Amino acid sequence: MKRIVLTLALASTMTFAVSCRETTEKEVIREVEVETTDDEDAEGILERTAKEVDKEVNEEINEEIDKIGNDD
Repeated sequence: MKRIVLTLALASTMTFAVSCRETTEKEVIREVEVETTDDEDAEGILERTAKEVDKEVNEEINEEIDKIGNDD
């Protein structure tokens, strides 16, 4: 009887000892090359829109200046 109890105690102790061990985790590190984008692609929608509006306003201003200059 003592032998059975000792065997069960030893078996349960070993089971708890094995099940409580931390599992090892492997850390994988990969080096990846990243392509950079052009400056135009990095701009947001507001910056692109502002450039278009500025271009249109400058064209209108140039037209008005040409009209004033043609009055000679």
